[in-house]
Amino acid sequence: MTDIWGYTAGARYTPGSDLDGYKVEATDGHIGKVDEATDEVGGAHLVVNCKPWLIGRHVVIPAGIIIRVDHDQETVYVGRTKDQIKDAPEYSPDMRGDAGYRETLAGYYSSHNR
Repeated sequence: MTDIWGYTAGARYTPGSDLDGYKVEATDGHIGKVDEATDEVGGAHLVVNCKPWLIGRHVVIPAGIIIRVDHDQETVYVGRTKDQIKDAPEYSPDMRGDAGYRETLAGYYSSHNR
């Protein structure tokens, strides 16, 4: 399940790009802005602030579900619906390095394909 933690070639992500502050769009609308992005091999992901959509909530988006990064528009497009993202396992900064949490996220997003 490590594929979900890497950017796909079709995403047009340039390694080392700063995605902080980019808008994030699900297949059916806006979900928030990137608070943090990593291109760590085998663990690339975004932490998205979902305010005002889900007040006070952040979600982790594995890089493998990003379908496109538009650097001109500063927008990241994700291949999941808003409901799928809303129902994803809860994010907490304490869980960031937790292997069990990452495995749970990978299982969730892998089972919820577009």
